[in-house]
Amino acid sequence: MPIRTSHPRFDVVISDIDGCLGSEGAEALDLASLSRVAEHNRLAQEKHDRPVLTVCSGRPQPFAEGMLRLVGNMTLPGVSENGVWLYHAGTNEYMMDPAITPEHRAAVREAAAWLEATYGPRGVTQQPGKAASVSLYHPETPFLRTLAPGIAAEFQRRGWPFRVSMTWLYINCDLAHITKGTGLDRLFALTGLTRARAAGIGDTTSDVPIRERVAWFACPANAQEEIKKLADYVSPHPEAKGVVDILEQLSRITSEK
Repeated sequence: MPIRTSHPRFDVVISDIDGCLGSEGAEALDLASLSRVAEHNRLAQEKHDRPVLTVCSGRPQPFAEGMLRLVGNMTLPGVSENGVWLYHAGTNEYMMDPAITPEHRAAVREAAAWLEATYGPRGVTQQPGKAASVSLYHPETPFLRTLAPGIAAEFQRRGWPFRVSMTWLYINCDLAHITKGTGLDRLFALTGLTRARAAGIGDTTSDVPIRERVAWFACPANAQEEIKKLADYVSPHPEAKGVVDILEQLSRITSEK
């Protein structure tokens, strides 16, 4: 599925979901802004004169699938579950990273069972829908944050192959060899996309793999200061409004650097 547009700089915009296309918290989706993103994608796929926006997210595959369909991307796969899946809404293909073995998935199940037994009684829940990782949630984020070091230490003691990291509201327990970066590498290999013709959008340091694989990177106003320092452009608007603004900025870029 080779991708090439007539845009002078970019074939794709790779966007995180939480903190970019939507909030990680309990806020409603900004449907007005997302409809503008969908219109951008409609024109991109009809006229081939602008880059299609796709997603690269830690969210479970069903959530990422819903977002891909909401913003009307039917031509490029998106990355979900921090690299576990590529999903193509136009062909309904689910592509798990072949580097994830049955032994890895068994370790995920074992870790999930231990986490449930250890932290479930303390009100910690597991985000539904994940196939090869575990995300933990508690309504009191400062309390949840205190648990991450102990979880990482226990995983190491048991020899479970996980990377433990904190998002705005979740603890992510991901297979150490699977990242947003490996997901994007698979996306690029599958589609023929290149770093030179890719742009990206992110809001936290978990989006550094996007930054590393694109030629131009932007953040919404709500992004962490650490990732803003790596951006070529920081929107004055937050979340989905920021994404719309970033797409408008891209439309003004008409020559190769």
